[in-house]
Amino acid sequence: MTEILSPVGVQAGTTTAERVVEHAAWPVLKDAVEALRPWQSADGSIDLHAEGAPTAEDVRREVERAVAAIEALSPLLPHDAAYHRALVADLRSWADGGFGVPDFLDSLLAFQPARGRADGLQHLVVFPMYTQNGNPDRNFEAVVLRMVWPEWLADLERTRYDNPLFCGIAFEDFTAGYDTNSAVLFPETIAVREAPERFTWGGIFCDREAARFRRVSEAAVDVLGIDLPDDVRAMLADQERCQEAFVLWDMVHDRTHSHGDLPFDPFMIKQRQPFWMYGLEELRCDLTAFKEAVKLEAEGLSQARDVQYAVIFDRMFRFPVTGDRVKNYDGLGGQLLFAYLHQHDAVRWTDNTLHIDWERIPQVTQELCGEIEKLYRDGIDRPKLVHWFAAYDLVSSYLAPHPGSVWAKGPDALDLSLPPRKLVDEVLPDEFPLSMFYEALRKKLREVIASTKGITAGSAAGAAA
Repeated sequence: MTEILSPVGVQAGTTTAERVVEHAAWPVLKDAVEALRPWQSADGSIDLHAEGAPTAEDVRREVERAVAAIEALSPLLPHDAAYHRALVADLRSWADGGFGVPDFLDSLLAFQPARGRADGLQHLVVFPMYTQNGNPDRNFEAVVLRMVWPEWLADLERTRYDNPLFCGIAFEDFTAGYDTNSAVLFPETIAVREAPERFTWGGIFCDREAARFRRVSEAAVDVLGIDLPDDVRAMLADQERCQEAFVLWDMVHDRTHSHGDLPFDPFMIKQRQPFWMYGLEELRCDLTAFKEAVKLEAEGLSQARDVQYAVIFDRMFRFPVTGDRVKNYDGLGGQLLFAYLHQHDAVRWTDNTLHIDWERIPQVTQELCGEIEKLYRDGIDRPKLVHWFAAYDLVSSYLAPHPGSVWAKGPDALDLSLPPRKLVDEVLPDEFPLSMFYEALRKKLREVIASTKGITAGSAAGAAA
C-alpha cells in the first residue's frame, strides 16, 4: 500500500487557514506575471532587441515584484516552502541569464503536491508553461488552486484505485493562460532543460470540468428535448455534486492508461499513430471509469451513478462538437459512443426528440467497452499496421468514413512498403466527419460551448444568478 504523506508543515486533515487570493500580495503577483507574459516569445524567452521590447531593467523589475509577492505569500503555504525557495531561485537565475529560454527544472522537482493530498489544501504555482487546450506558448502562469480530495475518494484510492500521482484540484484564481479551455496542470508542459526521469504528479481541475459539463448538458437537454429523470436534473443543478463525479471519473480514467491488456506505450506519446488510436484509448479509459462506476453504484457509493451520467452526457453532447475537425480524437470517441448507443437502441432520435433508455444505457455502454478491450487484447498478437486496420474496422463499423478516405479503401490502396508511421500521412484531417445529427447539434450549441472558455464554479454560479 502506498504511504500517504502529509505536506511538510501541515498536519494531516488540516488546510491553509487564509485564502491566498485574499492576501494583498496575490494581485501584485498576478499583475507582475501578466506584465511579463506579453514580452515573452513562444519558447518563453524575451528578446530585448526586438522592436518595442522592454528594457532589461523593466523585465527585472517585474521579476522582483513577482519574487517579493511569492515570498510574502509563501508563509501561508508551509507545505510548499521548498518549492517556493526553488521557484525564487529559478526566477532570479532566468533574469541573471538574460531572460533566455526558461529552465525551471529545479522548482518543478521541488513541487510535490501528490505527496500530501488533503481536501481543501491550497497551492500557489508559478511556472513558464503552455496550457493544454489553451495557450500553446511557454509563458509564465500564476495559479492558486486547492485540492479536491474528500475522504471517500482518498479511501477508494488507497484500497481500490491506486493512483499516487493523481491530484484532483480546483481553481482559486489564475492568469491569462488559464482563461481558456484548459482544465489540467501537467508537469510535462513546463519549460525545463531536460525532462525528469519520471513525473510525480498530475492535476485535473474538476471544478472547470463540472461547470462546463453542467452548462453544455443543460443546453443540449433543452435543444434535444430530453426527458430527464429527477436524479439527473438534480445533479445538473448541483456544482459540488458534479465536481465529486468528475474527480472520481478522472482518477479512474487516469490510472486506466496503465492498466489492462495494453501496448508498451499506452499513452502513445512516443510513436506516431492514426488519431483514431488516440480516440479509442481515451474512450477506453472513460468507459472503464463508467464500468467501475456501475460496480460502485451497486455497492452503494452515491457518486458512482453521477459518474455514469457525466460520462454519457459529456461524451455524447460536448466532445463531438467541441474544437476543430482536424484529427479531433476526443470528438471521434464521443461520436463512436453515440453511434453505438443509437445502433443498439439505447438512444433514439424520433420526432426531433432524443429518447434515452436509461435502463439499457449501462449494459450497452459496457458492451462497447468490451469491444475495445477485445481489440486491445487481440492486438498484442498483431503487427502494428494490422492492429491499426483492426481499430479502423471497429470505428468504421459504426461511423461512416469520409468518402475520399484512402484508409477506407483498405490495405490495397496504401503503399505498404512504407513504414507505418509514414502511412499516417494518408489519414485525412477529418477521417470520420460529423453525422447530420451532430452537424445540426454543433450549430445549436456553438455559442454555449464558446461561453465555457475560462469557466469556473464561481463564474458559472455568477452567470446562473
